[in-house]
Amino acid sequence: MTTQQQTRTVTIGERPLTVDEVVAVARHHAPVEISDAAWERVRAARTVVEGLAEDTVAHYGVSTGFGALATRHIPHEKRAQLQRSLVRSHAAGSGPEVEEEVVRALMLLRIQTLATGRTGIREETLRLYLALLTGHITPVVHEYGSLGCSGDLSPLSHCALVLMGEGSVRVAGGDVVDAGEALAAAGLTPVELLEKEGLALINGTDGMLGMLCLAIHDLRTLLTTADISAAMSIEGLLGTDDVFAADLQALRPHPGQALAAENMRAVLAGSPIRDSHRDPAACTRVQDAYSLRCSPQVHGGARDTVEYAATVAAQELAAAVDNPVVTPDGRVESNGNFHGAPVAYVLDFLAIVAADVASMSERRTDRFLDPARNHGLPPFLADDPGVDSGLMIAQYTAAGMVSEMKRLAAPASVDSIPSSAMQEDHVSMGWGAGRKLRRSVDALSRVVAVELYTATRGIALRAPLRPAPATGAVIAALAERGDVAPGPDRVTSPELAAAHGAVLDRAVIAAAESATGPLN
Repeated sequence: MTTQQQTRTVTIGERPLTVDEVVAVARHHAPVEISDAAWERVRAARTVVEGLAEDTVAHYGVSTGFGALATRHIPHEKRAQLQRSLVRSHAAGSGPEVEEEVVRALMLLRIQTLATGRTGIREETLRLYLALLTGHITPVVHEYGSLGCSGDLSPLSHCALVLMGEGSVRVAGGDVVDAGEALAAAGLTPVELLEKEGLALINGTDGMLGMLCLAIHDLRTLLTTADISAAMSIEGLLGTDDVFAADLQALRPHPGQALAAENMRAVLAGSPIRDSHRDPAACTRVQDAYSLRCSPQVHGGARDTVEYAATVAAQELAAAVDNPVVTPDGRVESNGNFHGAPVAYVLDFLAIVAADVASMSERRTDRFLDPARNHGLPPFLADDPGVDSGLMIAQYTAAGMVSEMKRLAAPASVDSIPSSAMQEDHVSMGWGAGRKLRRSVDALSRVVAVELYTATRGIALRAPLRPAPATGAVIAALAERGDVAPGPDRVTSPELAAAHGAVLDRAVIAAAESATGPLN
């Protein structure tokens, strides 16, 4: 994402947000505004809710209790208390603090839904919510508390609490402070929530959707990086790129597979190492191992899964999730759109493919370290094997993360624990699916970094043979971050951290593209 994309103002209300816009606001603090047309819709929907508040007939969320207590009619004098009680009681999170970018994504997506004119929120309440986001006042949200139905109730309630001047916040990434103090320091006044507003603020899939958008963005980058690291491993292990030929890939016309193979061909183009073993008389191997030969199939399948998840995200970004909802013709109707199943399923699916891509990456790393399989390289790529351990434990680190990712790939969405006195008797666990996916995406970035670091050393040990131009550019970029040259044992962790940083900030991709042109 370019600097211009990160800082360009994101306008809510004209069309659904995109994944990249969510990332720009959540991670890069792009400015946000709400369109004039959206404000008109907000005011019109509030008029409908205020009319129902005077009705003698009970309306869920307007003049009744909630969930299993929905049958109780609430008199006028207790409705403000009803909204306060809803938010306070539902702000029941526990555990570690959730990352700022996740909370900002959640806030942005809730604001988008509130701006649709389908929730009945008041203008002043929405303006305060927008001011929190744009003022970098981030509510403290906790790891545990959401079942993904009725949406992300507890995380959203911790955000709604701040609108009331209660709870805790971080201001511009600083220390945790009292919400009331933070609002006063920013010149903002808390609101008293009126009919329907409590539900409008907390009934949504915004937390799980925000994590999905962040994961899609990150996985797109990581899969291109994994293509580069795979190509480097193939080069360093004296593998062949013949199997990546476009006509062979076209025999199985999955779009992601074709893109991954194209990337690998581009990275390996012009490699003297590859050219050194093209002669069949000199190279008697018939086929490479699956972790080399089948890289486009696995990476491609992962790419196609990410793009399927992106279609689900786009549909959810176009949704107005609330219960009850104000319909375009002025009705206020209960519904089940807050159920997180569609989002939970793809969050789980992405954890599966992330684990598999990492598993294949770790297998390529391991091949470099085994003299029975690395075709002439020293054991563990050590300078003095026996005295030096080389990269033995770097592979352990990758293996440990892959093992963890396999456990994280167990789906959360197949679980359900009934709640609310059996009124909410089937829940999505989408928030939990999102939380574990974030850990899995982080681990994938680190596993790929280990492979890049290992391949860099393996390729260096092929000297005097030179690597492909793209590979050489990546090695040079990694060398700018830390020592990647072969030699006696040294502390490995800082060098792995430097490689990981180059993965995260796209330096690896930028270096490869300096030789290949744009990669997929």
